[in-house]
Amino acid sequence: MLALESGALTIILGGIIAFALVALALSIKIVPQKKAYIVERLGKYSTTLEAGFHVLVPIFDKVAYTHTLKEQAVDVPPQACITKDNIAVEVDGILYMQVSDPKKASYGIDNYRFAATQLAQTTMRSVMGKLDLDRTFEERETINSVIVEAVDKASDPWGVKVTRYEVKNILPPQSIKDAMEKQMRAEREKRANIAESEGDRQARINRAEGQKREMIEKSEGEKQKRINEAEGRAVEILKVAEATANGIREIAKAINEKGGVNAVNLRIAEQYLNEFGKLAKTNNSIIIPTDLADIAGVIKAAASVIKDQTPTKSGEAA
Repeated sequence: MLALESGALTIILGGIIAFALVALALSIKIVPQKKAYIVERLGKYSTTLEAGFHVLVPIFDKVAYTHTLKEQAVDVPPQACITKDNIAVEVDGILYMQVSDPKKASYGIDNYRFAATQLAQTTMRSVMGKLDLDRTFEERETINSVIVEAVDKASDPWGVKVTRYEVKNILPPQSIKDAMEKQMRAEREKRANIAESEGDRQARINRAEGQKREMIEKSEGEKQKRINEAEGRAVEILKVAEATANGIREIAKAINEKGGVNAVNLRIAEQYLNEFGKLAKTNNSIIIPTDLADIAGVIKAAASVIKDQTPTKSGEAA
């Protein structure tokens, strides 16, 4: 009987020890980095456990909520929006948020991720309704900022901070896509034609400028050529005049020397006969002077002219 009682006591003691070990194991909580645990004691909020080692009161304390403190990317499903010019488009995006107050995130709303997604969608519809279709592709930054501001303001009581929102796709109907493609093709062709015409205009301007410069250079060259030729002719005339003057001076000097007049008379007679002979060769009919036979008289008349033009020596009459 005593042995039976001793065995039962051992079993009970072992059960108590096992229960104590299990309770102790369940009361120990190790919170990972960037995690937060919400602890309730007897169904009421007690404390928020941050990263590290913690011990709870068995039976009375329990972890009611677990939150991640990392930034979360929440996909916003596509939704139909009507633009200002009555075009139906499908828009989706990504919402980035982070839990800033785990207590508010636990008790402020049932599901903050779902609530933030729905709020982003309704705000998106409101923003898209104020924009024309063409502007929706240009105003992505404006759309993102408006949605972030609206969702962040609404999620403040939930203990959630919305960091940013990004529009992923704006999908108009296929008919609108075809019309936009035609419009873009027309715009590209228009720009190509404009660029081609601008290039042709610039090429013509360049050619005209080149021809203008070529003509200017040619005229400058022709001008310089004529100047050089004129200067050459002037120098030539000057040299000929100087040579003629020198020749005349030499002739005058030779006439004044002894026998100079006789040499002049002889020269005149030779030239007279030579020129008369040429005249007879080139013409069928000639006019013969009445005193042609009197060559001596011609020479005498020329000599008298030379004599009259020759300066006299000092003491002699002209």
